Amino acid sequence: MKELEKNLNGSGLRIGIVQSRFNTDVCEGLLGACRAQLVQQHVREEDITLATVPGALEIPLALQRMAQSGKFDALIALGAVIRGDTYHFEVVSNESARGVSEVQLHTGVPIANAIMTTDSDAQAIARIQVKGSEAALAAIEMVNLLRGMA
Repeated sequence: MKELEKNLNGSGLRIGIVQSRFNTDVCEGLLGACRAQLVQQHVREEDITLATVPGALEIPLALQRMAQSGKFDALIALGAVIRGDTYHFEVVSNESARGVSEVQLHTGVPIANAIMTTDSDAQAIARIQVKGSEAALAAIEMVNLLRGMA
């Protein structure tokens, strides 16, 4: 049996990031952790492109445009949807996740989804380092896995 092993070498990869500006402190923390992990995995700073959008619902459209451009090996979605007192939380959480998945499946470009959905600001802040780093690793791993399947 041939096994495709995990490969976290980001050398030569071009990564696009779409970050929500809503819940700024959380999203900036996600970005910092993500960027640091990408660089640690040998993705060059000049091969990382960041686009910011107003909120989580706008992330899929920007990802779609980036995926269709052919300029990126993988994409990363960064955002934070924090529960409030209305049903809006569910709509934004569900629709942003659906949109990210649809872009990935329709374009074939791997997307690491780090749009966090939490009950509180404290939960979001406690998770930003891990989630940002995990998104970077997932993006790199998926590019290398898909290339190994070709």
